[in-house]
Amino acid sequence: MEAKSFIEANKDRFLNELFDLLRIPSVSADPKFAGDVQKTAEFIKDRFAEAGAENIEIVPTNGHPVVYADKIIDESLPTVLVYGHYDVQPADPYELWETEPFEPAVRNNRIYARGASDDKGQAYMHLKAFEAMQTLGQPVNLKFMIEGEEEIGSKHLGEFVKANKERLKADVILISDTGLFSMDCPSICSGLRGLSYLEVEVTGPNRDLHSGQYGGAVANPINVLAEMIASLKDEKGSITVPGFYDNVIEVSKEEREQLNKAPFSLEEYQKDLGIDAVSGEDGYTTIERTGIRPSLDVNGIWGGYIGEGAKTVLPSQAFAKISMRLVPGQKSEEITQLFKKHFESIAPDCVKVKVTPHHGGEASVTNIDSAGFRAASNAFEKVWGKPAIPMREGGSIPIVALFKEELGLNSILMGFGLDEDTIHSPNESYGIDNYLMGIETIIEFHKEFAEMNK
Repeated sequence: MEAKSFIEANKDRFLNELFDLLRIPSVSADPKFAGDVQKTAEFIKDRFAEAGAENIEIVPTNGHPVVYADKIIDESLPTVLVYGHYDVQPADPYELWETEPFEPAVRNNRIYARGASDDKGQAYMHLKAFEAMQTLGQPVNLKFMIEGEEEIGSKHLGEFVKANKERLKADVILISDTGLFSMDCPSICSGLRGLSYLEVEVTGPNRDLHSGQYGGAVANPINVLAEMIASLKDEKGSITVPGFYDNVIEVSKEEREQLNKAPFSLEEYQKDLGIDAVSGEDGYTTIERTGIRPSLDVNGIWGGYIGEGAKTVLPSQAFAKISMRLVPGQKSEEITQLFKKHFESIAPDCVKVKVTPHHGGEASVTNIDSAGFRAASNAFEKVWGKPAIPMREGGSIPIVALFKEELGLNSILMGFGLDEDTIHSPNESYGIDNYLMGIETIIEFHKEFAEMNK
């Protein structure tokens, strides 16, 4: 039996199992869902057992657990370590969902639920591919590491990896937590940006003040914060933090040309987002701005009165959360410190400033001539009818750099999501075709990787 036939014969069960997984609200960021995160780990463990995996274990950490499983069939064969995560983003704001975020709904051949694409749907493809290979033949040794803290920065995964280096020995790591350029133009992520995420706090007077009695005489922290944030970029869209670009590894003209060969429509991009124009660093295309250049964005800003009606208050404090996406050459801790020093230095004497780092991670680039990348491209060609193009993505998966540092392993980022999945937003979804074709492509990857390592 071929993979496609096996998947088609088990299609309904594969979908229903995913629906059951999506019904568990495994929100790692909110302590009230801690029991559901544990329940999800147990669900994954049980499905591995049913599929025929061995050495299955829910490994406790100082946070949410890691699910480990493997199936070693021949020590002489190459070993693939599969990584994924079973935790999800908060579903807030609930009122913007067309259907319940934790009750999967199918519309237009898409599965709508929190985690459908990021990353339950994509991680579960690997489990189902493993199950299929127990019937079709497993060409490589397989190890699985499915964690529960990716959405909060994989806080304790480093400890797990360092304590389990022998258990995690492999030849390559396979990850499905990225996306395709389009269904008509499959792609493989050849690079990810790093991340520095922090919170800033600006404090003025020791209490909220009446804006009539004090307005114009005492600094308003919200006004000050807005001015400070505005100064972080110049008129050309460049980030003004001193030293920010010092270690950026510039991408060659040839690679920039390759990136821009993707069938990208700026008009369709703007239409999809409901905007009339794009914005960013001068001298770079939209694809380059989101793949090979660093960025700085305010993710949230608040302070003062935001309730119903009016309250004429001059607030005591203002806050903002800021993320900086980083590129190869930049180190997250170094950039965090550069930002902190600069932000404190531009604060006027009328306020006090506090910068609190949250989490970060390093950028990564995959060698597109490696056996793993070529195996992934060949697998796409077999299933999708065309080879996948290499694409840099703007997101961050900090553990990719961790795996390279601690395990000495490269990661193949073979994701199957689409922009229309709207991950992290209300009405997240995942295409049923992506899910089923993803399972088939993963099976082909393992075949191709085994052939290349004979």
